Amino acid sequence: MPKPTSKKELQESSQTNYKNLLVLVGSLSREDVNKEFIKGTLNRNVRDVLTHLHHWHLMLLKWHEDGTKGEKPKMPAEGYTWKTLPDLNRKIWNDYQDVAIDEAKKMLDNSYLKIQGIIDSHTDEELFEKKRYKWTGSTSLGVYLISNTSSHYDWAYKRIKKSLK
Repeated sequence: MPKPTSKKELQESSQTNYKNLLVLVGSLSREDVNKEFIKGTLNRNVRDVLTHLHHWHLMLLKWHEDGTKGEKPKMPAEGYTWKTLPDLNRKIWNDYQDVAIDEAKKMLDNSYLKIQGIIDSHTDEELFEKKRYKWTGSTSLGVYLISNTSSHYDWAYKRIKKSLK
């Protein structure tokens, strides 16, 4: 599926990829949901993948909130840079180790709905015009949303599928 270039395409791709992910997770046995993935991967089970997505939703919500106020968001997160993403992702992984799979699903559903609300609240121009918002730099809000929705859900789907072979 090509990268979305309109609000409608973004809505459809994010909703479709999210649904595909949920269908996959819902089809797994309890044993597979809790099964350890291959060694060498940070996200070591389904819960880890879902909480990773959830936390990235939360970060995007914060970036959008700060950017809307005219502030410069701390991206990707306070104390981290794009070059230190592996460290940030390890922290995210560590922060959710005590979360049960059912809670992870609920958290992800809630943050997913909030992200969909952001998409719904913007026009095509607001989503895809480059440099429209100071906080998005030389790119568009849509690029951040694609990365945190449809592309990220596709990554999660493939990660789970590959890891459970």
